[in-house]
Amino acid sequence: MRTICIPHTELPGTSTLFGDYLYRFSKVSAFYDHNPHEADSLRRVAAALRHPDSRRQQVADALRKLNGESAALAQLELPDTVAVVTGQQVGLFGGPAYTIYKALTAAKLAQLLTKAGIRAVPVFWLATEDHDFEEIKSVQVFDASTRPLRLAADGERQANQPAGSVPMTAPPLGSLAEAFRGFLHGDDVVALVEEAYQPGRTFGEAFRLLLKRLLSGYGIVFLDPMMPEIRAIAAPLLKSAFERRDELSAAVRARGKDLEAAGYHAQVLFEERSSFFFWHQGGRRLPLPAGENGARILAEPENLSPNALLRPVMQDYILPTAAYVGGPAEIAYLAQSQPLYRALLGRMPVAVARSGFTLLDERAHMLMDKHHISLLDCFHGEAALRDRIASRLVPEDLHIGFEDTLSDVRNAVDRLLGPIERFDPTLGAAWQKSRAKILYQIEKNRKKTAREALRRETQVAAAASHLANLVYPNHHLQERAYSILPFLARHGLDLIDTLYDKLHDGCPDHLVATI
Repeated sequence: MRTICIPHTELPGTSTLFGDYLYRFSKVSAFYDHNPHEADSLRRVAAALRHPDSRRQQVADALRKLNGESAALAQLELPDTVAVVTGQQVGLFGGPAYTIYKALTAAKLAQLLTKAGIRAVPVFWLATEDHDFEEIKSVQVFDASTRPLRLAADGERQANQPAGSVPMTAPPLGSLAEAFRGFLHGDDVVALVEEAYQPGRTFGEAFRLLLKRLLSGYGIVFLDPMMPEIRAIAAPLLKSAFERRDELSAAVRARGKDLEAAGYHAQVLFEERSSFFFWHQGGRRLPLPAGENGARILAEPENLSPNALLRPVMQDYILPTAAYVGGPAEIAYLAQSQPLYRALLGRMPVAVARSGFTLLDERAHMLMDKHHISLLDCFHGEAALRDRIASRLVPEDLHIGFEDTLSDVRNAVDRLLGPIERFDPTLGAAWQKSRAKILYQIEKNRKKTAREALRRETQVAAAASHLANLVYPNHHLQERAYSILPFLARHGLDLIDTLYDKLHDGCPDHLVATI
């Protein structure tokens, strides 16, 4: 595998807050408790972490029901063991590829900490409580011709039912098999998915079973916050947060203003009537109004469910979290959640940005090398990529000729502008229009020449399509658009081990890897 390193700030859509967190931490240090770039940050957090033994045992007992016996879970039971936590919505067929990258980042960081004398276990938080069923019920893959395909599953869902608890009625296994028919390892991947995605299983259960198979050997412990045992463990924290909701709400609104004053935007809009809570009732997750009568809530705090800002605090109350591995949005959430951490826990984990990949096949690498195309060129879309390739197919002397002609004509026309305007100002405006028309015609013919070159090399259109579909499908980063599955179908299941080996291999940024 050949890799190059790309700063996150060169990727489309990188927020200012995330860019500063990665490369100018001093600008955002007021919003986080720990500098992730300091070598001793994790060691200090781990040394200071005090997790009650009784709670640790309760968590281990609950997680054993979900995970079974494992060496990692036995480690998590031991005093002073810390957790490296990550998580993701329970999307169809594993969701976007960065789900796997998150899990691998957490596993690698836990391994490095353990080697450094800090016993650590990776934990994957299954976001089963999310209510965005439309988002998690579909996934995008590509076929052997790198044609993007969206697959969707049906489910028996009632209104406001948490997405992870929805039973599947028709997972699109046949469509997946058809899409992967031309891949060398397609049958192996489809067989693995079929084991997990059986009709009647919930989206959360199938997601967990698939990830457990894909990530076997990395010692990852899975946690489902909808388990009654986990909700009972979290109840004291949620009860305390509910009792202090007015104080906490004011603190979060103030933090939102602080972020805006610093030039950032709040990831979660939290207004006067916003609430930190949802309420579980009859299998549904209902919004809890900010003015809800507290008597019923305080009597049954195990039925409370946190919003996006309170959720990480609940997570780190349950777990002895030293580090949280997140993407750009989650890093931004933590900037808003810091006041909640300080008020409710008195501690906050180190926030570690997940690793990211853009995976190229040999064909893409060859095309980029042949046509002098960079990854950044691919982010302008297929049409722009096609024009860029076409412009480079024009013979060099003709390309230079067009450039020289444009320059000569522009200079000659501009030399006349001053005398014409002095002779008659009204003629100056007309001359400006004529100038634009002359230059337009030259540029128009240059583009015609480029298109003719493109017509002569018919494979170029296919090349542009391959690059655009693989690298930036539908104007989205590859890791956000595609599942990991087509990459495994093309390159084999051991691709995951190869990616794991490349993590933290001298590159803290986005990795472009040719497989």
